[in-house]
Amino acid sequence: MALGATIYKAEINIADNDRAYYGSHAVTVARHPSETEERLMIRILAYALYENGDERLTFTRGLSEVDEPDLWRKDLTGTILQWIETGLPDDRRLLKACGRAGQVVVLAYGRNVAIWWASMASKLERARNLKVYVLPVESTQKLAALADRNMILHFNRQDGTVWVSSDKAEAEIEIQALN
Repeated sequence: MALGATIYKAEINIADNDRAYYGSHAVTVARHPSETEERLMIRILAYALYENGDERLTFTRGLSEVDEPDLWRKDLTGTILQWIETGLPDDRRLLKACGRAGQVVVLAYGRNVAIWWASMASKLERARNLKVYVLPVESTQKLAALADRNMILHFNRQDGTVWVSSDKAEAEIEIQALN
């Protein structure tokens, strides 16, 4: 018998001073059986970083579907405006995404980001609609500690740094651009 997804509910309060966006959102996120809480929380972080109030940014089936990113924003015609990946995707996947979407964003994390980027940078330099960011390992581990099946999260972003807090703890994440 296959394991089912675990459902997490989050109330997300965003104060993004870099984009002048302020809003609250209730989201339900399914955690795939093979997904870590760290990856789940990075997907929620991505939502907080890119939600702009148009309510078109959605979580996809993620790990369950190879042709979908972790999040995407589509217009009313179904055109993919924004494709958001977390982790260390391969170059073919990213180049294909760049052909399908107006903007592709990668939030890279983990101990092997430097090795991954060293092998990817030259392969991806022609992708003009791709932005790659790195999240420090210590920060993403603190972010993972905030995970709870029902959570209230506060995201405050200023000058490229995000402060995330809940009733359990807090995490500070410096987002660094790689390209």
